Amino acid sequence: MRSLVIEALAQEGYHPERDATGNVITTREATGSSSMHLVLNTHIDTVPPHLPFEQHDDIVQGRGACDAKGALAALVDVFCTAPIDAGRLTLAITPDEETTQFGGEHLGETLSADGYIVGEPTGLDVCYAARGGYGGRITVHGESAHASDPTDGTNAIRGVTPVLEALDRYDTERGPGKHEALGSPTLTPTHVEAGGPLNQVPAECTVSFDRRSVPPETTQSFFGELDSHLSQSLPDSYEYEVHPAYPGSPDPDPFVTDADTQLVEELAGASGGDIRAFEATTEASYFANDAPTVVFGPGVIADADGPVAHAEREYIHRSEIAAATETIRSTVEAILS
Repeated sequence: MRSLVIEALAQEGYHPERDATGNVITTREATGSSSMHLVLNTHIDTVPPHLPFEQHDDIVQGRGACDAKGALAALVDVFCTAPIDAGRLTLAITPDEETTQFGGEHLGETLSADGYIVGEPTGLDVCYAARGGYGGRITVHGESAHASDPTDGTNAIRGVTPVLEALDRYDTERGPGKHEALGSPTLTPTHVEAGGPLNQVPAECTVSFDRRSVPPETTQSFFGELDSHLSQSLPDSYEYEVHPAYPGSPDPDPFVTDADTQLVEELAGASGGDIRAFEATTEASYFANDAPTVVFGPGVIADADGPVAHAEREYIHRSEIAAATETIRSTVEAILS
C-alpha cells in the first residue's frame, strides 16, 4: 500500500519521501506570502479479518474500506488537486496507527503546522476531540502449592476479585470525572490469564484492562494513581505489579481542539455534519498540542446493524468519499488562499 501511494503521488509530479518510521510525506508550497501550513494525515494499515474487494453500485466492501482507505483516497485527491494560493499543504501517511503508532508519534515530534485534518470514518461529522486509549496489566503474586492442600499457598486467582472491585471503584474515587466534551472515562477488564497444571495452586495471575481517558488525565498520571489505588485496595497477602500493556510504544492521550477555530468551522460549514467528539482513539492526539486538530472523513465506525470498521461487513459509499473530498478541498482552499 505504501508503494502504491508513493507511485500514485510520483505520477502526479510529486516527490514523496519515506522517513525513518515508514511515514510517507510530501509537501506542496504556493508562491504567495502566507506562512500558513496545513497537514492532511491518515493511515494505511488495517486489521483482520481479510475481506476481498467487492463493489456493488455505490458501495465498496473490503478490508480497511472505511478505516481508513476512504479517507486516504480523499486526502490524496485533495493534496493533488486543491487550489492553493499561499502557504503549504503536507500529506503525511502513517503505517502503524492500528498497532504501535510510532509513525504518528514521530510526525508529532517533527512536524509544525497551523492545522491538522486526520482522516478517519466520522460519517462526515467534524470531530474536534477524542478520548485517549491505552492498555495495562495487573499481575497478582501469590504462592504456589499442591492443590491437595491449597492452604499451603496463596492462590493468585483469588486475588482477581479484589482487583476487579478496585477497578470498578477507580473512577469514582480517583478518576478525572466527566468531561464536558468527551463524557466519562472507562476502565474495562478485558483479559485474565493464570494457572498451570490443574493440581497446582497458581502463584501468579494477570488481569489486563483497557483505559479510555479524558483530560486532564495522562498515561503517566493514570498508572501512578492506579498503583496507589490498588495498594489501598488489595489484601496484604498479595503482592502485585501494575504496568502498561505495551511499554515500548506510545499511547495516545485525550485531545480537545477549540470548536470555534477556523478549521472546525470551515469543515462543518462545507460538510453540513455535526460537530462532536470522535468515538475512538486516533493519532490526532500527537498533533493537537501543536495546532488545531480535527478528525474527519467518510464512512462510519458502526451503523444501525452493528460494527462496520474492523468488522467482516466493512464497507464505504463512493459518494461519501466524493463528498469528503469536496469538503476537505474547499476547506484547504479557504485557509490557504
